Amino acid sequence: MPEVPENPASPLEVIALPAFQDNYIWLLAGPGGDCIVVDPGDAAPVLAAASRGLRPVAVLLTHHHPDHVGGVQAVLEAFPVPCHGPDDPRMPSGTTQVADGDQVKVPALGASFDVIAVPGHTRSHIAFHGAGLLLCGDTLFSLGCGRLFEGSPAQMLASLDRLAALPGDTRVCCAHEYTEANGRFAREAEPGNPDRDQRLDDVRQLRARGEPSLPVSLASERACNPFLRVDTPQVRESIGRRLGRPPRDRLETFAELRAWKDGFAG
Repeated sequence: MPEVPENPASPLEVIALPAFQDNYIWLLAGPGGDCIVVDPGDAAPVLAAASRGLRPVAVLLTHHHPDHVGGVQAVLEAFPVPCHGPDDPRMPSGTTQVADGDQVKVPALGASFDVIAVPGHTRSHIAFHGAGLLLCGDTLFSLGCGRLFEGSPAQMLASLDRLAALPGDTRVCCAHEYTEANGRFAREAEPGNPDRDQRLDDVRQLRARGEPSLPVSLASERACNPFLRVDTPQVRESIGRRLGRPPRDRLETFAELRAWKDGFAG
């Protein structure tokens, strides 16, 4: 497993608030208690954190699904702060629309985030990259990627390529605790990956202690996540066995890999 130290450039404490069955609402907190709230599908965990001294100063939204935006109005009623999200009529009212290449600044924390368009899971999905962090919603998961509800395999592959090109010490804040389940599929898709096996050993220990498996370094994901490794011989060979022939190109490899995962019951 690549050794990647925690990014020293980020002054923000990263807090994962569990919500629903397996969601994480991310809080990015400064030393004084001001914090950014990411994808508050449920307001209750955010308001509970606020009762303990954290103060939301901004809200970031990656996409329109209810488990990511369902608590936005209640959070904004309690804390009328800027809320930034994708250009999509399905986003909550009061959302300031941002698009690929925009930059969101949070002056209270001295932080800024670049907006990256990552269509695939939904057509308007975005990610935020800044302060050494990647807030990627349901596009990239540890050892996996999001389902294609609105986009095409080509769109999702291009989105993952963009994210994979970010610095390796970027800490990836995925929106769901799917790592162990994704790992079972990753073992089938790319047998014999020792970095992945070490990652899963670490995850088992974290989860046994009741800790999240996230954030994870992007370098680790590049070494372990089969959806970022469609050009590697083992992944191509696995897909070739399913197709009965070598895949034509990396897009066919990715598309078949995603379709395999959709029906995977391991």
